[in-house]
Amino acid sequence: MKKLDKLILGSFIGPFFLTFVVVDFILLTVNMLKYFDEIFGKGLGFMIYMELISYFVISISPMAFPLAVLLSSLMTFGNLGEHFELTAIKASGISLLRALRPIGIFVVILTFFAYLSNNYLVPKVNLKTFSLLYDIRMKSPSLDIKEGVFYAGIPNYSIKVNRKLDDVRLKDIIIYDHSSGQGNINVILADSGRMESFFNDRYMRLTLYNGVNYKESRASRGISEKPVDFSRTNFSENEMIFNLESFQMNRTPEDLWSTNRSIMNIAKLRQGLDSIAGEINSIVYYNYLTTESSYSYFGRNNKMTPPVDIVERKEYYDSIRVLRAKSRESRQSSQKEEGSGKIQASSENMDSLFFDRDSSTVLLSDSTENLLLDSLQIEPILEKKGVTPTSTSRRNVTTLSKENDTNSQRLAEDTVGNVPKPASGKSIITEFTPEMRANMDSIIEKGNYRSRSATVAMNNARTLKNNFSSKLTQINNLEREFRRFQIAWYQKYTTAVACIAMFLIGAPLGAIIKKGGLGMPVLVSIIFFIIYYMLTITGEKWAKEGITDPLLGTWFSILVLLPFGLFFLKQARKDARLFEVDYYTELFKKLRLFFRRMLVKTN
Repeated sequence: MKKLDKLILGSFIGPFFLTFVVVDFILLTVNMLKYFDEIFGKGLGFMIYMELISYFVISISPMAFPLAVLLSSLMTFGNLGEHFELTAIKASGISLLRALRPIGIFVVILTFFAYLSNNYLVPKVNLKTFSLLYDIRMKSPSLDIKEGVFYAGIPNYSIKVNRKLDDVRLKDIIIYDHSSGQGNINVILADSGRMESFFNDRYMRLTLYNGVNYKESRASRGISEKPVDFSRTNFSENEMIFNLESFQMNRTPEDLWSTNRSIMNIAKLRQGLDSIAGEINSIVYYNYLTTESSYSYFGRNNKMTPPVDIVERKEYYDSIRVLRAKSRESRQSSQKEEGSGKIQASSENMDSLFFDRDSSTVLLSDSTENLLLDSLQIEPILEKKGVTPTSTSRRNVTTLSKENDTNSQRLAEDTVGNVPKPASGKSIITEFTPEMRANMDSIIEKGNYRSRSATVAMNNARTLKNNFSSKLTQINNLEREFRRFQIAWYQKYTTAVACIAMFLIGAPLGAIIKKGGLGMPVLVSIIFFIIYYMLTITGEKWAKEGITDPLLGTWFSILVLLPFGLFFLKQARKDARLFEVDYYTELFKKLRLFFRRMLVKTN
């Protein structure tokens, strides 16, 4: 590495780590403010807060990288330009692109690291963050009984202490017991008491001295019944035990958040996309099959068959589901191989039911003859995949199908045989006469059958419309979830590539502004980062609502900012003075002179 590269890279590394820490702290503060009311004031230990803060720091790092690159590159080249070091570099015959190369290589490495962090580290940290935040939210606030105020933090009890001598000794105590769920029918008054926790703060012992317990029975009938019982008990000492389990933080299993997009890497997101697409295709497929029964007249001579592409996708997703189920069963059988021989035998029978491992033929044993009819449905799929059923299975299937045909024929003959035959000497009616048709029409008109049929038809139409509406709503929800999975997938790349886009904006801008420090660079960096953030939110919103493709929506901010970076790079190579007042003053004078000449020519 040359001395120039060491100089430029050394002047960049320090501001980068400094700005990264500052930006991460700012984003951490903003993120913690969202959960301020939920995590503070609950008596948590110092290590719990440190664990939560460390999770937040790692989870917001992908957002801090682009801003840190933008600010540090702008400060680095602003300092070089302010101290005329960049001018000396250009005067020695080294171009600006050559001067940008060491920092550019560092940013590319940082982009790759950010991608690995987004794909592997951040999902695991998000899982632990969600689990810890849920446990903190479920924890009740710390036990803090104040003077002169009713405290209802303990379930089913309301306690008021008029005076506290210290954290243990209490004076003038009032307790309302709501454990019966019938209102204020059990009241305890005490002159003094002691409040002590035991068994690792899981229980609290409240010892009351010199008090009275008033208890009233709740009337269960009308006002004409006898007065309810009322009891008053004096005591010199009364001990009450309260369960404080709600004040303890219990850790829940992390598997509860296994379906959240934020804790998935790219491989799991793709699996989720396949599952959602298969579910949408399955809904459409079965909708075609079930809708035909709603059109009784149309379905007599016409069949509603799903389109070919939907059928092919259904076969594809079903094959994937079968393979996943078989792989899951094989894993479970391998884990239990030493424990039980029966499980191993059953798994081998299942394998022999579908495929022979040494050949591409379907093997069906004698013990699975009840599943032969199902093979008729999967045989076209197997032949399409190059798998041929064995002759034995085909022979068995043919035999069963012939037996079914024979049974159907016998049933039809029996049915025909049960039809009563006309008596001898009587003619068989083969066609309705006009008088018979007139009588039937009069029955239909007098019985109001037309309006009834119209009512039935309208009800069927409304039912069909409601079914279609519910299916459409279900498909729209699944498609929206599908787009969100796509956005989460593409975000793994966009937040990493944003480092390169911010570098292309910050480094040329620093060379143009020629101002270092934390003044102008910070202002310009905040402006461009706000623009980047707003464009990112806008593109993701368009993608979620289906206005644009998720790929375009997630890359929208980078596609908008990249032309600015290339423009600033071109102006920096020409030593343009875009941020100097004299440049715009001279430009205004030239424009005014140009318009004057145009006016003179027209006159």
